Amino acid sequence: MKNILFILTFIAMLCATYTSLVYAPTEVVMGHIQRIFYFHMGTVWAATIAFIVVFVASIMYLVKEKRKWDIIAYSAAEIGVLFITLTIITGSIWAKPVWGTWWTWDPQLTTTFILWVLYVVYLLLRSGAGKGERAAKYSSIFAIIAFIDLPLVYISARLKRGISPVVFGPGGGGIAPEMLYTLLVSLVAFTLLFIILLKQRIKIIKMRDTLESLKYSGEK
Repeated sequence: MKNILFILTFIAMLCATYTSLVYAPTEVVMGHIQRIFYFHMGTVWAATIAFIVVFVASIMYLVKEKRKWDIIAYSAAEIGVLFITLTIITGSIWAKPVWGTWWTWDPQLTTTFILWVLYVVYLLLRSGAGKGERAAKYSSIFAIIAFIDLPLVYISARLKRGISPVVFGPGGGGIAPEMLYTLLVSLVAFTLLFIILLKQRIKIIKMRDTLESLKYSGEK
């Protein structure tokens, strides 16, 4: 099953690369720089999934108080920070030639930056507070509060229109069918990539817990 997931992810990433660089038509106004949109949206999607997982796992930990939920939350948060960082970087690369600046305090960009800060703080809190149940509970509560910013990222561009483009939903301009197909391929690829990274990170933390448990038993 693990090998199948790796193979599917590899194929999906290849397809996403091909459709983004070759299949998708060149945007009339922005030109080839628009092609980074598909990778950018893939990282946005993966980060969104990651933070939803953190939110759910944190609630489950507070309810069940089982270590596995703390591991899932922490692992997903690490991956989410990775993808939201890539989101900010790719967005800046796109913004420079299109807006003439690497960054602007647009409502959506501002809420995204706040989201990044919140989950970086979560990781610092979780890693610096130790591994006890008390630290896990405090981290879970913080993660639940931090999640409030996630929907604000998506609605900020509609509540207070800045220069960030709105593509889908109310007020969105939509995209050509070929662009939509390319985007869907990218979303599938990044979803599979997220699953692989999450499974591997959880496995590493569980192995570390086992080693520490054996070390503690040996010292006794």
